Amino acid sequence: MTVLDGIRVLDFGRYIAGPFCGALLADLGADVIRVEKVHGSEDRYVAPVTEDGESGGFLALNRNKRGFTLNPRTPQGQEVVRKLVATADVVIANLPPDTLASMGLDYASLSAIKPDIILTTSTAFGASGPYGRRVGFDGVAQAMSGNMHLTGEADAPMKNYYPYVDYTTGALNTVATLSAIVHRMQTGAGQHVQGCLLASALTIANGTLIEQAALNKNRVATGNRGQTSAPSDAFQTSDGWILVQVVGQPLYERWAKLMGEERWLTDARYATDEARGDNAADISERMAEWTQGRTTAEAMRELDAARIPCGEVLTPAQTLVNEQVLQGGFLSPTDYPGLESPAPLVRMPVELAKVDTSIRRRAPTLGEHTREIMLELGYDDAAIDALKGEGVI
Repeated sequence: MTVLDGIRVLDFGRYIAGPFCGALLADLGADVIRVEKVHGSEDRYVAPVTEDGESGGFLALNRNKRGFTLNPRTPQGQEVVRKLVATADVVIANLPPDTLASMGLDYASLSAIKPDIILTTSTAFGASGPYGRRVGFDGVAQAMSGNMHLTGEADAPMKNYYPYVDYTTGALNTVATLSAIVHRMQTGAGQHVQGCLLASALTIANGTLIEQAALNKNRVATGNRGQTSAPSDAFQTSDGWILVQVVGQPLYERWAKLMGEERWLTDARYATDEARGDNAADISERMAEWTQGRTTAEAMRELDAARIPCGEVLTPAQTLVNEQVLQGGFLSPTDYPGLESPAPLVRMPVELAKVDTSIRRRAPTLGEHTREIMLELGYDDAAIDALKGEGVI
């Protein structure tokens, strides 16, 4: 079974934060309609992988959705929007507030059509404050939260390659949207749910920000080497790299036993996680000596036997064939028009024992379900053809 049967979501999102929220709701069984520009939204064509120029990110983030094309800035398009909204429970739109208003997708306009509608939006910096009208992407929030300053080396700020802020915002928006659905079940009232990239980034940074406010540590980047425990670093083996993370006294004692050297347990410089973090370079140097004399497989076996958290540093190509990734069933091979082989889509990244969250539908091709949805709204074939000819749908 699924849990959101009967819930309809209109996904006007772009890129990641909005579409990821829509994908998670679709995984849970909602009828999610991805609404795009008539000639396709920008995120459909970023870093293309298909013969038609569609991106891997689009295929991943629009699983389990139906595809609909629309120009909402025309009078006829506005009428279609009104008909769609009247059938919907949730509207997702990570667009600037003035753009929402111009498209008739602001909360006032939507609630005038359907009083119990839930609108879920995302902004870069929040709807108020001096940056309230600015636009921004994941990397901007990384920069402003302190993450770039603490990532990489001290003299070269570096953002994370993967856009963790966007995905965090999408996931938090999903939690908030589900909460709004429950609230509506209890009260009958809709509401506006607002996510924010900067707020998501600050949430992840909060422990470090509290430390800065309390202790004025003024930390700087130290590459892969951790600063609050050790050994926590990337280490080169004879044939690759691994990451080791030792946090807490029990793990540290296991590591010292593995090294076979009592001094790591008797020296006051290494007595606590904080002290080990302050002297992490010494501990990393010792660990590097240990790993350099072993292959990755040998190091992993010994560390695993000692119950020390570790993992191979894999390339994307290696990730795709990693035994745990494959046997864990995290990737679901899914056919898509224009791909020579199935795309390895990641399914919903949590498991519910009694709820189906599988990939039931691949991402839609451009406008794939437009006619189907227009017929559901009461338009006949002649009217649909006329609107298509006029570039409305």
